[in-house]
Amino acid sequence: LLANLKADSTTKPLLQRCHDLVKIIDEYPAKELHVIFPWLVESVFGSLDGIIAGWNLRLLHSRSTEYNVVMEFLNPRYGPMMKLVYKLQAEEYKYEIPVNYLPGPLKACIQEGVLPDCPLFHNKLQFPLSGLLTLNIALNPFEFFMFNFAFCLITPKNFPPGQHGGSTDSAYFVLVDIYLKYFLPSEGSVPPSPFSDSRGSVTAPSPRSSSVSFTGYGVHSPSLLKHHIFHQPSVNADPAAQEIWRTETLLQMFVEVWLHHYSLEMYQKLQSPQVKLALLQYRLSMSSMPYQPYAPPGSGTLHTYQEPFSPTEEHVLVVRLLVKHLHAFSSSLKPEQLSSSPSAHSHTSPLEEFKRFVVVQRFVQQKLYLFLQHCFGHWPLDASFRAVLETWLSYIQPWRYTGEKTNVQESFVQENLLMYTKLFQVFLNRAVRTDLVNAKNALMVFRVAKVFAQPNLAEMILKGEQLFLEPEHVLHHRQPRGYLTPGQGGSYLSSRQRVVTDMVFRVKSHVYALEGQDCQYKQMFGTDLRGAVSLSLIQIIAQARQTAKRISDHSSEVAANNSFLSWFGLGSSDLNSTFPGAEPEESGECLKKTHEFLDRALENLCQIFKLNQGQLTQLISNLGSSQDDGNCKQLPDCIQSDSGLILTDLGRRQIINGLRRFDVPYQGDPELQPIRSYENALLVRLFYRISCLVNHRLGGHMEAVCSRPDFLGRLGRYYLTDPDWTFRLRQSPTSRQTVERSRQPRLSLRPLASYRTLLLLLLLYMLGALLSFGPASSTALILAGGFLYGLLVALFGDKLKTH
Repeated sequence: LLANLKADSTTKPLLQRCHDLVKIIDEYPAKELHVIFPWLVESVFGSLDGIIAGWNLRLLHSRSTEYNVVMEFLNPRYGPMMKLVYKLQAEEYKYEIPVNYLPGPLKACIQEGVLPDCPLFHNKLQFPLSGLLTLNIALNPFEFFMFNFAFCLITPKNFPPGQHGGSTDSAYFVLVDIYLKYFLPSEGSVPPSPFSDSRGSVTAPSPRSSSVSFTGYGVHSPSLLKHHIFHQPSVNADPAAQEIWRTETLLQMFVEVWLHHYSLEMYQKLQSPQVKLALLQYRLSMSSMPYQPYAPPGSGTLHTYQEPFSPTEEHVLVVRLLVKHLHAFSSSLKPEQLSSSPSAHSHTSPLEEFKRFVVVQRFVQQKLYLFLQHCFGHWPLDASFRAVLETWLSYIQPWRYTGEKTNVQESFVQENLLMYTKLFQVFLNRAVRTDLVNAKNALMVFRVAKVFAQPNLAEMILKGEQLFLEPEHVLHHRQPRGYLTPGQGGSYLSSRQRVVTDMVFRVKSHVYALEGQDCQYKQMFGTDLRGAVSLSLIQIIAQARQTAKRISDHSSEVAANNSFLSWFGLGSSDLNSTFPGAEPEESGECLKKTHEFLDRALENLCQIFKLNQGQLTQLISNLGSSQDDGNCKQLPDCIQSDSGLILTDLGRRQIINGLRRFDVPYQGDPELQPIRSYENALLVRLFYRISCLVNHRLGGHMEAVCSRPDFLGRLGRYYLTDPDWTFRLRQSPTSRQTVERSRQPRLSLRPLASYRTLLLLLLLYMLGALLSFGPASSTALILAGGFLYGLLVALFGDKLKTH
């Protein structure tokens, strides 16, 4: 059967193959389907190493003819693929995946011999005799399918030229949305499996499992971390959890595969004392064993953990989809169920109980925090950062996905304090290094300021920081059961002391779980950050506003100069005169949007940090007076070296924000510039050959004339050299050798190839004809006029320059 399917995969179209697979899944027994299942999963999602592309779900869009076929085949409700999964799930089949394909922290933890904190991988390790580097994990059919589905997003793919993933209408993105809505429904419950899976090994933990506690609020249970992987306890699934084990499996698999990535330094930082103690005990026990399995040098150590992690925009968009759905899922718990008594818990469904136990904080918070922190620090400083930004803003605003407009939730803010404060500070560091003249970047600053300016949010963040800074002795007065959630029989309203103690413990637990016990917390509303906002960000926003206005004014002037009157010499035909800070999209309406976004961002920042409006106005006015047009025409701050001008950090910031600029002209041979749209190509080439012939024959004579110090030499230099060449070079970051290089005198006839010059000559000849002058007489008068103009410049040019 497998051989026939492999042969058909290279000859039959996708529609026919899916039709055949439907018949096979319906007719064949599980014993034979078990053999083809790993191959089928790989042919759909691709191989884990990325060599086999599979069906390219990330490139398959609704415009494709195969889109509907794939969506029906993989549908979780009635699709043949899920039917096959359930059919195999009813048996005791296992499918192995090498540990090397797990995310770096998981792999490092397992190779260290310590039980990972994710219960999903407990009791699934296979230990060969060849050493820990060849470890495998044995997954049941549903887990194996979901792992490959999730891993498909982060597998490096060699996309065809001109195609790339990242679209929100791709088959993969739509399937993720469908799976989340099916297995984590906001209304109703998860439909039961069509096949009984009572014999399947269901190792996903239940919310009421004794080995996993929800009371940590983001702190993983130490009991899980004290066990060595060679001494794994048996995990007996709670019968009540059979209804939602697929929900937990899907959620944990998505989180572990998509978010469990960070650096070695962060991995070491997050290790709790219990993990470090277990690791020490394991190493001592291994050193005392008479026989040790062979392992290559360096295996099972932290030094083997090397994982370059560069998430794509597509990856971030899928993570945002997950965050939004989890907020909607958690908030769908009805108020009467949320406030029900403990005795009523037994009457609620496992799915409702699952919602009650703060799913977002337990499963997502820590890993998403590290994921976002990595993206904030490594993402390019361009508009593509918008995907990361919106993922962050979606997480910190769960009230947007409740279905009903509600106010800011104080408990959520306290339990996610670092998501607000630490990431805001990291974003501030990005903003001061970003070109805010670009409307897309200005929009991102406005979006963040608008979110944090929501009513009462800043006050709640400030209160959370004050709770974290409470002295430690407050914790000593807590009651034994003061930390229980309302869902576990505790009460936050028993006494004022108990409420404050619980809030303090909640905030401190959150910060220590994400940053470690030795973290140095930097307040968002402290004097340092307030100064950074008022002195750095506001200044840069004000500078960007001025630059946008200057670009807009300059663009208007250029548009006016490029009118029909410019053909008569009233405008500039130099294409290099365009303002260097202007991009194609930064003109007209885009610049107006930039100004609007930055104005509103300033208003919101003043509201967030309680900045005085009068002081802000004075700061902006002082900035405006110091950055006038004359100052903007100065060179950026730089130092002179043997190789030329070198920008300082201040100079780089001045260029980024459009405060100063280099006037960079064309530095090659002017005769060899690309032919402009306002020039006749045939005449340019003809005049270039004539000029080259004359310069070759008379170059020595022209150089001798231009080197004379008398009147004849000045007249020759006016016609045969560019007197402003050296001045323009000094305004650009060129090498000293280029600046000091003198141009050779030569004849240039290229200006005669300009349509403007030709039109002007035509008008002069027409004027001569009206005055009864013939072509020869008009030519003589034009040449005489040009000679007289050069004569006057040679005589009085130096005097005019001094004035």
